Amino acid sequence: MLNNLRESLKPSLEKLGAKFGSTGLSPNFWTGLGLALAFVSAIMYGLNEIISPYFSAAIFGGIFLLISGFFDMIDGQVARYTKKVTRKGGFLDSIFDKIAEVAIFAGLLVGGFTEPIWVLLAITLSLLVSYTRSRAESLGIKMQGIGIGERAERLLVIGIIGMIPGLMPYAVGIVIVIAGVTFVQRIIVTSKNIKED
Repeated sequence: MLNNLRESLKPSLEKLGAKFGSTGLSPNFWTGLGLALAFVSAIMYGLNEIISPYFSAAIFGGIFLLISGFFDMIDGQVARYTKKVTRKGGFLDSIFDKIAEVAIFAGLLVGGFTEPIWVLLAITLSLLVSYTRSRAESLGIKMQGIGIGERAERLLVIGIIGMIPGLMPYAVGIVIVIAGVTFVQRIIVTSKNIKED
């Protein structure tokens, strides 16, 4: 869904890519920064039961998660601006995205935000969504924009809804639903478009 929105935001995103690209820092630097901030977010979530008497782990975790998502969007724009779009960069970006997502859910699990089974189900479905895209695209079937719960949507739900006191369990529940629906959507779309020799 958000990938479709990106088209309308393309001019603004290109300006951001130019601004960050003019720093001389490589696209991989911004990819790494996004991952590092995702780890900070995961640590904030994981320390929930220790630091919650002093400040809200969910709010700080959410803030770092949203900033991480911003840099995850910037790296591709910088790569296009600097004409450094490479297969290696795309590979690292994809792998780092999965590491970041697993780290976030691990933080939620350790932080005791909701029942462990729901967190495990959310991350399992999220990874299955990514796996179906990878397999489909290896067959030449484009999956970008297919489904209501791609990675960006899932993390936005955790980052924004999860900041509201007491709503993290519902945020995880929403992720389970949209990831599950997207998983099924991608199976259907891929099955319809597979061309047998």
